[in-house]
Amino acid sequence: MLTISRTLALPESELVERFLRADGPGGQHVNRTESAVELRFDVAGSPSLPEEVRTRLLARRDRRLTAEGVLVIQGRRFRDQGRNRDDVRERLVELIRGVLLAPKKRVATKPTRASKERRLVGKQQRGRIKQTRSRKPDFE
Repeated sequence: MLTISRTLALPESELVERFLRADGPGGQHVNRTESAVELRFDVAGSPSLPEEVRTRLLARRDRRLTAEGVLVIQGRRFRDQGRNRDDVRERLVELIRGVLLAPKKRVATKPTRASKERRLVGKQQRGRIKQTRSRKPDFE
C-alpha cells in the first residue's frame, strides 16, 4: 500500500513499474543495469481515488498525463534503482496530495477609490515626463 493521507492509500496492484537503462554518469556499469524507473498509474480507471480527486488530477494540464488518463512518472535522478523507485513513488504521493484539497474560490473585489486615484496621478506624472521630452528648444 502506498499511503497518501490518513484516509487515502493506493494498493500496489494499481501501480505499474518498469525498469529501464538510465543515461548519465556511471561508466560502463550504466550500460548493464536498469536503474531508471518508470511508474504508471491509471488515474482515470483507479477505484481507490475519490471522484473529486480524480477529476482535479485529470483537469491538470500535466505533460506526464496521457490522453487515456494514465500518469507516467520517470525517475533517473539517482544511480541506484531502489532510490529511483522511492523517488518516483514520493513524487506520485506529492502530486496526489496537491489535489486532495479543493482550491479556494477567488472572491472578486473592486479597487478602492484611493488606489484608482493613485493610478491616475501616476499616469499624469508619467505623461508630463514624456511631454517634456518632445518639446522643441526655445532658442531657435
